[in-house]
Amino acid sequence: MRLITFTRAGSNHPEIGARLPNPSGDQILPFVDVAKQLGIADFPGDMKSFLRAGSGAMEQAKSWVASSGDYTSLLISPKAISYLPPITDAEKFLCVGKNYRTHLEELKRTNLIKEIPQEPTSFIKLNSCLSGHEAKVVRPKGITRLDYEPELVFVIGKRALGAKKAEAMDYVAGVTILNDLTCRDLQLREVASGSRFWTGKNIPGFGPLGPEIVTIDEIPDVYNLWMTCSVNGQERMRVNTVDQIWKISDILEHFSRFIPIEAGDMFSTGAPGGVAVGKENAEDLYLKPGDVVECAIDGISTLRTTIVE
Repeated sequence: MRLITFTRAGSNHPEIGARLPNPSGDQILPFVDVAKQLGIADFPGDMKSFLRAGSGAMEQAKSWVASSGDYTSLLISPKAISYLPPITDAEKFLCVGKNYRTHLEELKRTNLIKEIPQEPTSFIKLNSCLSGHEAKVVRPKGITRLDYEPELVFVIGKRALGAKKAEAMDYVAGVTILNDLTCRDLQLREVASGSRFWTGKNIPGFGPLGPEIVTIDEIPDVYNLWMTCSVNGQERMRVNTVDQIWKISDILEHFSRFIPIEAGDMFSTGAPGGVAVGKENAEDLYLKPGDVVECAIDGISTLRTTIVE
């Protein structure tokens, strides 16, 4: 199932639903309309509440998707909606850094790291920086080194405290995509000063997320996925998730030792190798106004962003 958060044309009210992929044209199934038609008054209206409602709500939504032919009068064209980040109000969105071997080599060459971490590390991605699929992201005036970072994100589906590696996938509702846009101008200064806030990753709009949460039952193997990034139709990177150092089992066990990880929380698992900053011609590759960036789990889902001045 492909879970989305969206607004309808002419409305600012967020809703949740499912994207129904179809060779003849995708359609959107809005959960609020189905619940209303069936006389269900208390179906969750936002993604975090939906996930926290547990397996009952998830299975009910899956049954609606499976029988979507019964709700054809309720279906909406994707052209009639605007995508929002699948989760707009996560309590915790933790981004695991330095997690791909190929990316570590880039970071070492460019002096963005001094040593390889011996355990998972992370920084916080602020909700205020998130944007949705097809968003136009403003490159602030004075910023010239804007980099792309496609990342696989795990969305947690139930509370985890003291989770063990062997059971980690039991806590995962699904996956989505983050383009962890990074202002290298600011990041290099922050590294030099020892700052851990990562302003260069939390500028408004610098967190394109989505377009959807792909439920985990639709992912054959989360450690055999190709993460790709294309700019203006030209592929810039292609790296398999097998290259990750810390798997979601390591990450969830590490961070849930003392802090409860709640349904609706997210873990982004790091940038693969191939970002602009690691290339000899980096200055030619940094994102410019007019660039269209597509980050994808190859063959499964694609997140599209346009950079504007």
